[in-house]
Amino acid sequence: MAEAYIVEAVRTPVGRRGGGLSAVHPADLGAHVLTALMERSGVDPAAVEDVVLGCLDTVGPQAGDIARTCWLAAGLPEEVPGVTVDRQCGSSQQALHFAAQAVLSGTQDLVVAGGVQNMSQVPIAFATRQAAEPLGLTEGPFAGSEGWRARYGDRPVNQFLGAEEIARTWDISREAMEEFALGSHRRAIRAIDEGRFDRETVAYGDVTHDEGPRRDTSEEKMAGLRPLVEGGRLTAALSSQISDGASAVLIASERAVREHGLTPRARVHHLSVRGEDPIRMLSAPIPATAYALKKAGMTLDEIDLVEINEAFASVVLAWLKATGADPGKVNVNGGAIALGHPLGATGTRLATTLLHELERTRGRYGLQTMCEGGGQANVTVIERL
Repeated sequence: MAEAYIVEAVRTPVGRRGGGLSAVHPADLGAHVLTALMERSGVDPAAVEDVVLGCLDTVGPQAGDIARTCWLAAGLPEEVPGVTVDRQCGSSQQALHFAAQAVLSGTQDLVVAGGVQNMSQVPIAFATRQAAEPLGLTEGPFAGSEGWRARYGDRPVNQFLGAEEIARTWDISREAMEEFALGSHRRAIRAIDEGRFDRETVAYGDVTHDEGPRRDTSEEKMAGLRPLVEGGRLTAALSSQISDGASAVLIASERAVREHGLTPRARVHHLSVRGEDPIRMLSAPIPATAYALKKAGMTLDEIDLVEINEAFASVVLAWLKATGADPGKVNVNGGAIALGHPLGATGTRLATTLLHELERTRGRYGLQTMCEGGGQANVTVIERL
């Protein structure tokens, strides 16, 4: 049976909105990690058969197939193509899936997967507004679809409302979410102080560490914030941070490992993606995890570490309640509430962190999942070698 191996994984530090990476062109952010990926792996860049990068809101500096632009901006061979993937917040996790599937199918041997996003330059949903306004539209991408309206009516599609519905459905209090969010910051700060991220990050100029974690936050400060939705439980402190960054992994076949003298660091054990209610939107990791474990013939007890994107505190806490997972295995170095969520880059950022933490702790299996627009969720299980 064919195998797909992760042989290298790197990321930039995650920059805060308006922070140290905010003025960097997205192509240069992506080029930075691609250059580091090639240098660290020692692979001849000309041997790469495709570059698959995730990115959302592909307008302005992120337009024009940013995957291809990043590769060329890095000065890498023109004969290597690139393609940009949009599965919303799971875009670069899906890029990893596409790369691994190409290798598993035997059609390609060496593929780069990753993602890039500069949210300081292209704010979330900017592409939707830019496309809609010249047409006189004021609503989102579903506006005017008779099929959508027939199926879902005029219910608003809004991530904040979805996060609130999850908190109500799984009976998660604001206080529980604030405790979780504070823990995310504390875990991230500990990881930075202990150098846990040093191997996986490649500094960009003066930006050497993740900018998001707040050393001065507290539950008292969080308690003073206004809800995102009137009468709701979620606040900005319980949400992922708007961020800038890039990340990339190199996926190789057994043949590529032999021919290029590579050392596999992990094996892609399982790949799947599932969907559910697009209005609630953010709860798909729950059924997706159940589906993945069943298909892989595994239980959560066999998983040593979990990375689940902290889009909102309610998403992770609902997942923990529904799955019965051990919280001590989940986001052990903090998550997007503290570290930030550069949308298109987060998928392979999580994979990069998961791989390095498995290596640090000598764990065997790691599971990664995240909620995505449209009510979707990818699940990836890797096995450290």
